[in-house]
Amino acid sequence: MNPIRVMVVDDSVVVRKIVTDVLSADPDIEVVGTAVNGRIALGKLEQLKPDLVTMDIEMPEMNGIEAVRAIRGGAGGQQHSRVPIVMFSTLTERGASATLDALSAGANDYVTKPANVGSVNQSMESVREQLIPKIKALTGRPVSMGAARAAAPPPPPPAAPRTGPGKKPAVLVIGSSTGGPEALAKVLPQLPASLPVPVLLVQHMPPVFTRQFAQRLDRLCPLRVVEASDGTLLAPGVVHLAPGDHHLVVRPSGPRGGRPGLYTGLNQGPPENFCRPAVDPLFRSAVAAFDGAVLAVVLTGMGSDGRNGAGEIRAAGGTVLVQDQSTSVVWGMPGAVSQAGYADEVLPLHRIPEAINRHLAGVAGQRPITAVAGGAR
Repeated sequence: MNPIRVMVVDDSVVVRKIVTDVLSADPDIEVVGTAVNGRIALGKLEQLKPDLVTMDIEMPEMNGIEAVRAIRGGAGGQQHSRVPIVMFSTLTERGASATLDALSAGANDYVTKPANVGSVNQSMESVREQLIPKIKALTGRPVSMGAARAAAPPPPPPAAPRTGPGKKPAVLVIGSSTGGPEALAKVLPQLPASLPVPVLLVQHMPPVFTRQFAQRLDRLCPLRVVEASDGTLLAPGVVHLAPGDHHLVVRPSGPRGGRPGLYTGLNQGPPENFCRPAVDPLFRSAVAAFDGAVLAVVLTGMGSDGRNGAGEIRAAGGTVLVQDQSTSVVWGMPGAVSQAGYADEVLPLHRIPEAINRHLAGVAGQRPITAVAGGAR
């Protein structure tokens, strides 16, 4: 198999060298060229024909967001390349905002630049761990996660075929990763403000990014979207987005003296599926809190986070929808759920809002949300 051809675009000579050295050390990757700004990158794109581009955001003459728009053919541009683009971002408010702009413009994913690391070797290791799996996933190559990842928990047994209707959902839980921000920006705005259940959402993202992303989704959606905080009473029509570096779960009780009902919970337990936040803890907690009366949606993303939780949802009588391969940026997470036999429906992205609304039709909303017995509200 030919190596993956990568072009590295960054105005920093130090970053270009770190990225180039890291990628060149992988036998599956070949760095075919570099560029110091977006304008030069556009000129080289047709000549080099890379399989993937890494793109800095802050650059002179043409920044990364402008370059992504030009590559995708926006603003009157002539290029209409679908080459995968991975942005290099800083873990700051400004960096998060710019990265989300780049994803909206057509970038596929992002990595964060090493910050507060003590050596070039540590910087290289950070880039290697973040970037190489994404390059391979976005170009359809097998992703080796290292020996430690072999310890991932095995999937539960395949779900038995449905013999009757599932439990009427009392909560909607969603998991996504690579490609998720744009997928969510298409799904959530199609859900009505009158949605009769609360929504809990895990998108693999670092701190700072999740706050900005929640604010953007809130502007797009009839639903209210917030970055989740610990101890919030669940109510219909509110979307709680897991904050970076915290697992989001459903708790059966709130703060001392709080109203009876179900609440959000945050914790910094060990990463699961090498992620924090992770989808599986949310799915498991929803099964327990709502007695299986759960509607789960697994969208585009690399890895298999959400697979085991989806199995528990199915086993408890809940319903699982997953995004199909043709519309996923990476069919890792939804593919893992589907291949394990846990998906009730495998749908293109544009059909997922209709399916959510269909499964929630006839559900009577109530405030506050209380524990569900046997799926009855």
